[in-house]
Amino acid sequence: MEKTTLSVMLGSYPKTAALKNAQIASERVALEIAPVDTAQKAFKDVVRGHRFDVAELAIVTYLLAVDAGHRYLLLPFVMNGNFHHKSIYARADDAFGPDQLKGKRVAMRSFSQTTPTWVRGILCDEYGLQMSDVQWWSQEGAHVAEYQDPPWVQALDKATGLEQALLSGQVDAIIVGGALEHRDRLRHVIEQPLAAAQAWSARSGVIPINHMVAVKAELVERHPEAVAEVYRMLVESRRAAGETPAAGERDLQPFGFDALEPSLRKVIDYAFDQQMIRRRFTTDELYGAVRRILK
Repeated sequence: MEKTTLSVMLGSYPKTAALKNAQIASERVALEIAPVDTAQKAFKDVVRGHRFDVAELAIVTYLLAVDAGHRYLLLPFVMNGNFHHKSIYARADDAFGPDQLKGKRVAMRSFSQTTPTWVRGILCDEYGLQMSDVQWWSQEGAHVAEYQDPPWVQALDKATGLEQALLSGQVDAIIVGGALEHRDRLRHVIEQPLAAAQAWSARSGVIPINHMVAVKAELVERHPEAVAEVYRMLVESRRAAGETPAAGERDLQPFGFDALEPSLRKVIDYAFDQQMIRRRFTTDELYGAVRRILK
């Protein structure tokens, strides 16, 4: 059987190790895996250059790309997810809660990032905010060239670090998903964020997914058997990593259509409500023929 050769871009995680090390065999596909460890660095290559047949993408970047007409479909496979109630910070000496953000200035690296999209949606869903209540500040544009931030998003100088802007009083809160240098001078805006996130997730059935795997629509049309094989290999690679949640724990990296449905519908709603996409896509639109192929 002649193999279908696919160009692939995935970050380096325990769940991709077996795949990247060629420990998962296939008689159907040959994977040409790009030498990329941090997937975010190659997002522009995906949504601007269409370089890869199979690629990891932040889910909001994916939605913006589809909204702009780029032809990618989703596989029901999450590369990473995390609770984001913890991702909004204020100064330790500035006392206010998430329901007191009205009129305040909140900054992030990019308005179009997935983590801030989840945080903004949670603030509206859980704490009664409206998007217009807050002054939103962003430092960078989007990976998707066609996307423009809503007109009410203000520009923050890229040369000013987010923590610096917060500690100097230039903004009142920041949304960050990574490491902080001055954690001792900051506090979570949402108290006991893990407990709050777990309670929210239990009520809603939602896991805040960050990155998923997308495939070119052309690949789905021409080589459906290759798409099914890639999904099988992803699932096997994750299982080889032993990343199975303990009994009673939520899986922050779910796979499969049913497991992903509430989370995917929620992030579509958030992107639409925040004026990032022009309409609410259905999950059937985002999966297209992938749903039929995998079932």
